[in-house]
Amino acid sequence: MSTRRTPPAAEPPGGGHEALAPSYPPDSVGLVATRLLTLGADRPLRLESGAVLAPVTVAYETYGELSAAGDNAVLVCHALSGSAHAAGYHGTGADEKPGWWELMVGPGKAIDTTRWFVICSNFLGSCYGTTGPTSVDPATGRRWGINFPLFTIRDMVELQRLLLDELGIARLLAVVGGSMGGMQALQWAISHPDRVAGVIPIATAGGMSAQGIAFNEVGRRAIMGDPLWRGGEYPESDPPAHGLALARMVGHITYLSEEAMHRKFGRRRLADEPGSSFGREFEVEDYLRAQGDKFVRRFDANTYLYLTRAMDSFDLVADHGSLQNAFAGCTSSFLVVSFRSDWLFPPSQSQAIVQALKRSGHDVAYANLESDQGHDAFLLPGNRLGDLLPGFLARLHERGPR
Repeated sequence: MSTRRTPPAAEPPGGGHEALAPSYPPDSVGLVATRLLTLGADRPLRLESGAVLAPVTVAYETYGELSAAGDNAVLVCHALSGSAHAAGYHGTGADEKPGWWELMVGPGKAIDTTRWFVICSNFLGSCYGTTGPTSVDPATGRRWGINFPLFTIRDMVELQRLLLDELGIARLLAVVGGSMGGMQALQWAISHPDRVAGVIPIATAGGMSAQGIAFNEVGRRAIMGDPLWRGGEYPESDPPAHGLALARMVGHITYLSEEAMHRKFGRRRLADEPGSSFGREFEVEDYLRAQGDKFVRRFDANTYLYLTRAMDSFDLVADHGSLQNAFAGCTSSFLVVSFRSDWLFPPSQSQAIVQALKRSGHDVAYANLESDQGHDAFLLPGNRLGDLLPGFLARLHERGPR
């Protein structure tokens, strides 16, 4: 039996947000709440590794209204350190931050919540409400920690499928996601071709590159080399903060570009005179340390290990023999997007996806957007991503089921 937990003001599927508060921008979905859905032993999640999770909880948010025909649902997949909170606000405080894709999701925005019913699901293994290393293992009554089973991108998609089943959504108009979210979008097209009309993978790849795996490994070593990691059995109150901060600093460098870093920091110093020690001397050093410290306050070290390993293991060529084979059974239309200055997921990886889709005879459009913001460009203003999505989504909807 499944148990659905709802926010205090329970709404039916499609009513994912409350009335817009006057203080919020008019193009925001306003006040929203993250919901938790717990699937019981009758809906177990069977992982590729053979492990079974039951019960399993998934955190999610929705914005907009599901149409009577159920033909306007758009699934948004977040990146590594994101959450289900894609748009709107969780509170009314002056320092309240909007969701991570407030730029793109809302009334009149690229993913227009007056037209589309948007679901953002926190993926498996995350530390933002969905079952993962920070959850309690029902067999022991203690946090799973490093004993949580390994999982894959395909496992993440299966949990999303179970969520959609519970919400009564038989078919998605589109799945959209950037970076790790783009991997999930591709996997959706492969695992469930009958349930996805359109797929929008952004700044991603059909498999993690050696360079990407290398950066992830440096981050993992930083965490596991921290004495406070304690073999993964650290208490919640005393995590390996130093190692996790270092991992974030390394990761953050890969999210930017050389141009963006030069424009943002140059060689500016924190003081007029050069320092005489190895403390913070340049602005870029100060920025990276601040990013690391901020990350420690909101993320979990073991979760970082598991998620980066899931990214590393994603390899459509190894799974199917070639990218063309991987997409052979897909029926979706594709809009593939890359950014010129992204060196973590360079445009060549998106172009390989496009070429494989074309060879397989699929409907695919491709845009390599001009941006000097690096991999994180899809999260930032100043790119043309918002110009591309509305037309693609409208075309999918007008075409209807195929």
